[in-house]
Amino acid sequence: MSERDRAPVAEKAPPRSRNVLSAVLLTLACLLVPFGALASWAAQGLTDTGRWVRTMAPLAADPDVRGAVARAVGDGILREAGAASGTGPPGGETGPFVHDAVRSFTRTEAYRTAWDAANRAVHDAVLRALRDDGARGAPVTVDAAPVIARVKQQLSDDHVPFAHRIPVTHTRIPVLPAEDVDRLRKGYHVLDTAAFWLPLAAAVLAVAGIAVAACRRRAVTALALGTALGGALLAAAVAIGRRLTLADLPDALHRPAAGAVYDALTATLRTVSWLLCLLGLAVAAGAWVTGRYGPRIAARRRARGSAVPVADPVPAPTRARA
Repeated sequence: MSERDRAPVAEKAPPRSRNVLSAVLLTLACLLVPFGALASWAAQGLTDTGRWVRTMAPLAADPDVRGAVARAVGDGILREAGAASGTGPPGGETGPFVHDAVRSFTRTEAYRTAWDAANRAVHDAVLRALRDDGARGAPVTVDAAPVIARVKQQLSDDHVPFAHRIPVTHTRIPVLPAEDVDRLRKGYHVLDTAAFWLPLAAAVLAVAGIAVAACRRRAVTALALGTALGGALLAAAVAIGRRLTLADLPDALHRPAAGAVYDALTATLRTVSWLLCLLGLAVAAGAWVTGRYGPRIAARRRARGSAVPVADPVPAPTRARA
């Protein structure tokens, strides 16, 4: 084989290696996009107490959540009243009456205030435990006295039997056991680091993949389609996570309330996943349109710009007759 035959092969080798490198970089970027979105959502949406309270506030009016709260609070009040009287939980007509009174309380403004206060207290306690590396081996608890005091006052106003016997003590309600706190603390630190580095790494890899590609339009199209696919996978993961979360609950009565809480917490994540899908498909469609019709439009513009108008011929002067 002569040198002339080997020359074209040497010229085609660099673009192929650049395309392979670009494909690797873009694949890594597309893989990091959903994980970066998930880490950012968890680090910003779940660790901000104000945002947490605002997200959970509408659930106070959810019928399933109100029913679960009414059952739990009513049972707790009956247990406390029975323990205080020494005769066991009140029976007969008192139990249904207490549950009806608690359900009525869940429709009041005081209940919504107590709901926000309880969510803020629980979130603050959990967040302090996750951020405090020195609090190892200690469970997370919250004081139930403010909520119990509000319920007792409401029941007393409604003339509920045994309401005046409900003790308002500073009872520490366990939220997370110590072993779960230690495990979640490690995950929190990993999540806090990933929320910053994963989106940054995805952006750097995407820019590098487009820069080294032999055909940047194709690289942009591949990145856009990969981003759309990542958004679709993220939406599917949220849906599967909901199904698995509800399936693990032992009490079927609490599943509707847990589903409402899950939907409220993941609303932003679902929005981000669909935005990734739409943005990726829009960019891919734009790159395809410009690649298909862009050269034709550019050629027509060059043809119109290079065309020189031809001047009309000047008529020759006529001689006058003698």
